[in-house]
Amino acid sequence: MGILKKQFDYIIVGAGSAGCVLANRLSADPGVSVLLVEAGPQDSSLLIRMPTAFAYAISSQKFDWNYPGESEPYLDNRQLNCPRGKVLGGSSSINAMCFVRGHRFDFDNWAQDSGYENWSYKYCLPYFKKLESFSAGESEYRGGSGPVSVIAPQFSNPLYDVFATASQQAGYVWNTDPNGDYPDGFGPMDQTIRNGVRESSASAYLRPIRKRKNLHVAHGYMTSKVLLKGKCATGVEIARGNQILSIQSLCETIVCAGSIESPKLLMLSGIGPAQHLADVGVKIVHDLPGVGQNLQDHVNINIKYESLLPVSNTNLLKLHRKALLGLQWLITRKGPGATNHFELAGYIKSADDISHPDLQLLFIPLLVDDNGGAPKQAHGFQVALSQLRSDSRGRVALKSNNPADSPSILFNYLQSPRDYAELRAGVEKTREIFSKDAFKAYLGEEIAPGGSIRDESALNQFIKDTLRSTKHPCGTCKMGQDAYAVVDDTGKVHGIDRLRVVDASIMPYVTSGNTNAPTIMIAEKIADQILGREPLIAKC
Repeated sequence: MGILKKQFDYIIVGAGSAGCVLANRLSADPGVSVLLVEAGPQDSSLLIRMPTAFAYAISSQKFDWNYPGESEPYLDNRQLNCPRGKVLGGSSSINAMCFVRGHRFDFDNWAQDSGYENWSYKYCLPYFKKLESFSAGESEYRGGSGPVSVIAPQFSNPLYDVFATASQQAGYVWNTDPNGDYPDGFGPMDQTIRNGVRESSASAYLRPIRKRKNLHVAHGYMTSKVLLKGKCATGVEIARGNQILSIQSLCETIVCAGSIESPKLLMLSGIGPAQHLADVGVKIVHDLPGVGQNLQDHVNINIKYESLLPVSNTNLLKLHRKALLGLQWLITRKGPGATNHFELAGYIKSADDISHPDLQLLFIPLLVDDNGGAPKQAHGFQVALSQLRSDSRGRVALKSNNPADSPSILFNYLQSPRDYAELRAGVEKTREIFSKDAFKAYLGEEIAPGGSIRDESALNQFIKDTLRSTKHPCGTCKMGQDAYAVVDDTGKVHGIDRLRVVDASIMPYVTSGNTNAPTIMIAEKIADQILGREPLIAKC
């Protein structure tokens, strides 16, 4: 830490999906000094770089905060952990590399809810294009020269083609580009992979600029609070072991710590619900009741079948096959190690009267047990069924005023009765696809929910017992102008000068798909706002 200056123009807290973007864009001016602070280590591990190894990265104590969740009252008090990246690249370094923008209606709803028209789809699309370099090239809806490598996968197993055919036999459209105009229907699921290696925000935005003299990356330092003078942010307090240092920001402090750590940091700094802060012994600087509220997530359940033919990838879970695919990847950056095995997804409606798809069906040509290991079945396949827009809301709170303590996280999964109805509909629609002629030669026993689980009560119990987080928390520092809004349309914290929040926590609503791509988009858009540039607008 000795080489660090005591002051920088900008301090960015969190080197995740958003923080790396801002570090890149703000430090492009050599006259501006930028400090990027990250609690985790470097991102050089093979567990991070090999796409198929993401399941090990996401459960690693070294790279994952793996926050313990509270007992969920609507899951019979079952506890679910909340994985979050603790490494350069943040959660983009441990996620499943699925690149999903969401539906255009998501962003129009953001604009309507927040009162900020400049967050509607036509203002967001140009930043989605700006961030990506798409394998199929630039188009009206896709970017061709951005920092993030996004590839449309070539199907690596014949079962993908079988499922594609079955989905069309069930009446769904085949969509060659679900990240194009509309995501409706089934199609290839884009991946953030470059030449067989994971593409994170760190690899896309940070690694190419690490030699900039005006950018300092301090990894391994926990940010314990934002320093405030009255209601103005003046810097941060950071710690490593017993060493505690105060660093001054001359222009702004930008919190990009994610949907769990960002509200935690604001509250530790005295910004949040006044009564809650008083209860845990934090001195109140600014009463902002929405901090930590509005917590949202996607949830999923798995529909599993045994395969009658030995064509699935389930045997790749055997120890000797893992060793072989790892060796192949190390030598060639190709083969089963170079994919996440999530190569086909569909976006459908649980009911006809819904404006846009509320279910994601992710087809996987292998079976895994509840612990991610090899099941007893030699071959099989499954669909991870995700509910995309739940009415259930949770919260993030402090357990104490000690920055080292993990926060209290309560999602209230299945709080809304509508959650059950949508997931039940998804199970039936998935079963319908598997019943089509394309699967006749392959379809064996239904392993989950199980052929006998048919009525509403039994399906509800299956959902309650097996539901899992899709690991997309957001919304805890939401953008808007109402009493529970935390930031404005540029990420500035209401009532506090020179302080912004820029990450998935500012989403008013969760998007209809995986959240990494829209988080990067948010950072690109707000970077232009910070730099005083005219906003990009699409003609759509």
